[in-house]
Amino acid sequence: MDQRTNLDRIQIVLVDTQDGANIGSVCRAMKTMGITRLALVGEREYDENRVRTLALHASDVWENSIRYPSLEAALASSVLSVASTRRRGKFRKNSAVSPEQLADIASKTGEGLVSIVFGRESDGLTDEEVAQCALVVTIPTSDQFPSLNLSQAVQIITYNLFDKLKPWPVEAVPVTQERCEKGAATAVGSLEEIGYFKQPQEKLWTYRFLRDVFERASLSESEMQKMEKVFVKMCRISAHKDVTKDE
Repeated sequence: MDQRTNLDRIQIVLVDTQDGANIGSVCRAMKTMGITRLALVGEREYDENRVRTLALHASDVWENSIRYPSLEAALASSVLSVASTRRRGKFRKNSAVSPEQLADIASKTGEGLVSIVFGRESDGLTDEEVAQCALVVTIPTSDQFPSLNLSQAVQIITYNLFDKLKPWPVEAVPVTQERCEKGAATAVGSLEEIGYFKQPQEKLWTYRFLRDVFERASLSESEMQKMEKVFVKMCRISAHKDVTKDE
């Protein structure tokens, strides 16, 4: 996979952006780094003039953007989904990568769509929106003033992708996020049958953990099927042992 192909599969996802001027600025930031795939989540309408004025010669990125009713729909076909956020908390991911590390990960991820998600200008992404992504990227900033403008954040991350994405010999094709969700649901269903979950919310956190691990591992379809088989077989063995005890 050459650099051009690698850049073409990067999708910038903007969730409920509040000002069309910021979308225009994002279009410029993207195109200067050779990235042109833009997804917009939400039903908000934007002033065409504000978008195009800031986009300048990158207005084609805006024109070719795709609208999605939900973040789930925008990420369904991705093989890697990444939330861009600096906020940490109990209900967020346990770790985050830098823009440089993200570029390395994207370069080594098998063929398929890599989506990087950015939130609202006022308060970023919600906990639930971060939870829908498999990975978090955080841009290091000064503690004195850590906030970045939306287009600035996009520029920094897309620059690192442009600078570091290298040709990569890809053989296996990773499954999509939607497939990872199905695999995690199968695994969690098997764990539930053997009484694994004891604490409130444990089932939800385990599901999200497994889905994220499956996605970050870039599993092929055959590998995903084998992973599902491990959990299903474990459940059957446990059920068989319980029957034997009763006898």
